[in-house]
Amino acid sequence: MATTQVPLDQYLRTSYRPDRDYVAGEVEERNVGEKDHSAVQAFFVKWFAAHEEEYRLEAYPGIRINVSPQQVRVADIAVLRIDEAYEPVLTSPPLVVIEILSPEDRVNRYEQRLQGYRRMGVSHVWVIDSQHRGAFDCSSGSWRPVNALVITDPAISVPLDSLWKKLEALHS
Repeated sequence: MATTQVPLDQYLRTSYRPDRDYVAGEVEERNVGEKDHSAVQAFFVKWFAAHEEEYRLEAYPGIRINVSPQQVRVADIAVLRIDEAYEPVLTSPPLVVIEILSPEDRVNRYEQRLQGYRRMGVSHVWVIDSQHRGAFDCSSGSWRPVNALVITDPAISVPLDSLWKKLEALHS
């Protein structure tokens, strides 16, 4: 099946519902829209909003990140320092990227996504598996299971117990 190549500037001017990734001229769909996925996004937006003054960080759901000249990813959550310069599409690495696995996601394709963030210079790359109630720190290239998500500067530990309880309540 032939694919249509789309120039980057056209992709950046186009609104997709839901938003899509851009990889080497191709527009790729993302797995979003399920209640668990939205609940995880809401958890992180609320957690960082509740601690915004303390840590001077802000969480942005569904934001475009230009990870390389021919690749734009739509991060499930990107965490930025409040004092960062405004960019409509991020070209500077956010402090944290949080991706949320969907049941349809494939590990190989997902690993390409995470590598793009790491190559760009994102310090903290986290993956949440809402289906299996797991969290992984993927910042160094391996999928290291964790019980809390840790940022080094500023020193923060995001506990996940209340997220798992929220997801359990959704399914009870």
